Amino acid sequence: MRQSVSKQKRAFAKTLRAKATDAEIKLWRLLRSRRLASMKFRRQVPIGPWIVDFVSFEQRLIVEADGSQHAESEDDKRRDYDLSERGFRVLRFWNNDILMRPQSVMEMIAVRSPSPVCAPSGAHPPSPTRGEGNKTQPRADE
Repeated sequence: MRQSVSKQKRAFAKTLRAKATDAEIKLWRLLRSRRLASMKFRRQVPIGPWIVDFVSFEQRLIVEADGSQHAESEDDKRRDYDLSERGFRVLRFWNNDILMRPQSVMEMIAVRSPSPVCAPSGAHPPSPTRGEGNKTQPRADE
């Protein structure tokens, strides 16, 4: 279901992408291009009144990178509740954990995703550009 998003909110999301924190940059490098269990993530995406750090619409999964300003935040509780009412599961990770223990964070995302996914290492090789296998040429004597 597509939602209409104001130009102002789109511009703000674009600004957030350009001014990402170190933790967001690290996490994006790990999540982008279906690197985690073939899940497609987008970053800094408007959903309702919110802009979420990372979202997989296929999995209905939101991943948030949180700094100390999010500790015991009532706003985050309201936000998470609203997003869950919209059918999303929200996972939050401290910036320090993302920077110091990225593999553990990736494993937690893979384990807690709503539907089965492959192993946490999850990276799949890209499809070959020319196809696979051996093509047999017809022999001249056939």
